[in-house]
Amino acid sequence: MKILGIDPGTQVAGFGVIEKSGSKIRTIEYGSIKANKNQTFAQRLHTIHAKIMDVISKHQPDEIAIEEAFYSKNIKSAIRIGEGRGIVFLCAAMANIPITEYAATVIKKAVVGNGNAQKEQVQEMVKIILNLPEIPEPKDASDALAIAICHSHNLRY
Repeated sequence: MKILGIDPGTQVAGFGVIEKSGSKIRTIEYGSIKANKNQTFAQRLHTIHAKIMDVISKHQPDEIAIEEAFYSKNIKSAIRIGEGRGIVFLCAAMANIPITEYAATVIKKAVVGNGNAQKEQVQEMVKIILNLPEIPEPKDASDALAIAICHSHNLRY
């Protein structure tokens, strides 16, 4: 079972592809998709869409996992994050891949065992769980891998 975890954003989106076989999880690829700051907002969304579709085409994931929207005091930021999430949902629909959302606290609990864990604790546990030599960079990629790990713990097959 291949899982694509995505940490959505409109400037930078993290992605992480893992494969689960029985109780074993291995990393296939991770990284970030960066839109050019000089692009219009619509062009940034297009860039993110195209690159997520490239990752989907390359790895053919069975499922996609994404972090649920969170509430922000800055309404403009919340709307932008929602627009980035919409691109991920569009990509999943276009590829006919099921997508599952997880709250940040659920992701932290699945990876660290504590829903209130600090970002650094999550990053360290991602490194340990995936037996990586160092914490995945950039942080958006580490977050995406944590989302994929969370989903792998919730699979029922």
